[in-house]
Amino acid sequence: MKYDFNSEFKAEISTEVIAEAKQNFIKGNYKVVEPLLQQLILQNNRNPEIYQMLATIYYDKGQFNKAIRTFKRALEIDPTYTDASVGLSIILNDLGRYEEGKKIFEDAKQVLDRKKNSPDPYLEEKLAQKHEELADLYVQLQRFAEALEQFFKAQKLSTRKVEISIRIADCFLSLNEATKAQAQLKNLIKEYPQYAPARIKLGLLYYNQNQLAEATEQWENVLLRDPDHPEAHKYLKMAQTAGITMLNSDLNAEVNP
Repeated sequence: MKYDFNSEFKAEISTEVIAEAKQNFIKGNYKVVEPLLQQLILQNNRNPEIYQMLATIYYDKGQFNKAIRTFKRALEIDPTYTDASVGLSIILNDLGRYEEGKKIFEDAKQVLDRKKNSPDPYLEEKLAQKHEELADLYVQLQRFAEALEQFFKAQKLSTRKVEISIRIADCFLSLNEATKAQAQLKNLIKEYPQYAPARIKLGLLYYNQNQLAEATEQWENVLLRDPDHPEAHKYLKMAQTAGITMLNSDLNAEVNP
């Protein structure tokens, strides 16, 4: 993996574009805001506020399915982003999907309660970012044990525990420590049951260990919250095909011992 010397410059540009988008969003200049947000998404910017603003614009335009998908994308990036949770629950209620809206709102309330009881100091977040930067360098050098040490330090300090937990699981997998990766993902799901990427990844871990029932359970759980989730559909079909193949093999073994 090559180091991108332009990354800092790109980050500065993104920050300026986000600031401009927010100013116009507050003023209600949605025609100006939408192309700016689309530009940021094309740059793979993972700021959940971008998706929250874009979802609000879709909602205002009456594009409800787009709004729902975009709110959900914001929550995939950061399940603790309550603005997206509240926006999503409102639109689901407007569409008569009251149970879904209620569940989203209850999840958001739990997150808010947790935030009230935990500090969020600016300095700790800055320190966490430095630990992550160092961890990234170790990952590039394939020194995953050192990367893990830095990720764990970042996890303790940062409010972005979800994203960091996924990266910790990836490091464990790179070290062929699937059991530890599995434990990390289970803990993440326990705290944030609505976070689809963790369930998708845990399902793949189970699948690779031929634990098809456990893998299927994770992917079906994703579809309960998001019936249109493409990865969950793909992997569930893959598991069903593998299950049929294994069943046929067992039957052949019984017929031809």
